[in-house]
Amino acid sequence: MTTQQWQKSIEEYENLVFTICYQMVKDYHEAQNLTQETFLSAYTHRESCQIETVKPWLARIAANKAKDYLKSAYFRRERIEISQEQKDTSPLPEAIYLQKEAVEKMKQHILDLQEPYHLVSRMYFLEGKMIADIAKELNRPQKTIQTQLYRSKKILQEKMKKEERKI
Repeated sequence: MTTQQWQKSIEEYENLVFTICYQMVKDYHEAQNLTQETFLSAYTHRESCQIETVKPWLARIAANKAKDYLKSAYFRRERIEISQEQKDTSPLPEAIYLQKEAVEKMKQHILDLQEPYHLVSRMYFLEGKMIADIAKELNRPQKTIQTQLYRSKKILQEKMKKEERKI
């Protein structure tokens, strides 16, 4: 891969790599660091990649970097420190009540969805099943399940916005 092709790949897939990292680690700044690590690692091994397979290659490196971070002792220590800090500050009863009420409303909105979104949303949001498992169970392509979940999220967002306007 030439330097010019490499530069074009960085510009083209920078957002993809960041998104993969962010979705896995849920930390904006750490996702930025992992994105840089991904491109650094890819750069050192760029001669082993063909230009046609750059996108999946970079996506795999990003996913592996994020997984490594989540397995790291640093991440586990940070998570323990955060959970100990949260124990010290217990939420107010009103906040707990409002949160439970919001969760119940969202559950009801999910159960009120029409097909093809109802079953997929129930399995994903309420039962906590993975997309691959839902696709296998319903005998549908994963991409179809992803699209249905995306659309159901939009519908749920609209319902929540309508409720906010009523209040």
